[in-house]
Amino acid sequence: MRVRISGSSQAGRGKGVGLGLAIGSAVAFGGSGVAAKPLIEAGLDPLHVVWLRVAGAALVMLPLAVRHRALLRSRPALLAGFGLLGVAGVQACYFAAISRIPVGVALLVEYFAPALVLGWVRFVQRRPVTRAAALGVVLAVGGLACVVEVWSGLSFDALGLLLALGAACCQVGYFVLSDQGSDSGAAAPDPLGVIAYGLLVGAAVLTVVARPWSMDWSVLADTADMNGTPVAAAVLLAWIVLVATVVAYATGVLSVRRLSPQVAGVVACLEAVIATVLAWFLLGEHLSAPQIIGGAVVLVGAFIAQSSAPAKSPAEPVASGGPERELSARGNVA
Repeated sequence: MRVRISGSSQAGRGKGVGLGLAIGSAVAFGGSGVAAKPLIEAGLDPLHVVWLRVAGAALVMLPLAVRHRALLRSRPALLAGFGLLGVAGVQACYFAAISRIPVGVALLVEYFAPALVLGWVRFVQRRPVTRAAALGVVLAVGGLACVVEVWSGLSFDALGLLLALGAACCQVGYFVLSDQGSDSGAAAPDPLGVIAYGLLVGAAVLTVVARPWSMDWSVLADTADMNGTPVAAAVLLAWIVLVATVVAYATGVLSVRRLSPQVAGVVACLEAVIATVLAWFLLGEHLSAPQIIGGAVVLVGAFIAQSSAPAKSPAEPVASGGPERELSARGNVA
């Protein structure tokens, strides 16, 4: 009886820590667009800002990559996938999107990802989806229509919208791959090692795509305008690298390991709210009433879609947050 009480107490603490990490990750990620947009408007190409972000974070995490170099032999596909989708894909699409559409709108569209996760469950894993989950998807689609104001003849930047949807697709990969191996016991890949190599892979890919040697480096020595307030570009870059990347990825992946992609994905929706509020106050990006209502509907639909996904057996690669899976996962994470 004592053992059961102790196990339940540990599980409760593990869930609390996981939720705290997920909220911290949402806050850290939520500030990335607000800090990056002034740099883009100051003259840096969106891809160059992404490269600076990922390459800087990769340098910070390099000692961890050396420490966990065994992952190169044991999990090469995981490292490559996390770097291409969870790092390079998400960041490149998102930063390119915010150069064309408001930060809040880009993130609200990006958090259409929960509906895409359900698509993964239904059509890739071939598992049934509940009616409540389908309702969540319908709400998310309807809210998205309000966000882009389709009744205005799609006057919204179409390319910016597509880039935000691309970020949503890549974010699905981020949540799925963050959970890989979490139920493998002692053989589970170290999450910080996965992040370190993911950043290195992402930096290598973005170096080829962004061609940083053509960047206007002088912008970093100057100031950037944040809604009329001059801010040192170096300070904005430091925030993007250290907080919005290193801290955000570390807390995010650890939260997925302690919770599940499903539960962590629900909490991560807070990032859209945080980024929208920050962009409103710091960048002056005021959204219309229909867009605010639509954004709220997107988040509600995302919550319903994620929280009502069917449970799975612990042996499957993508977790859905069932009680047996959650308890075993928490026991496996140091």
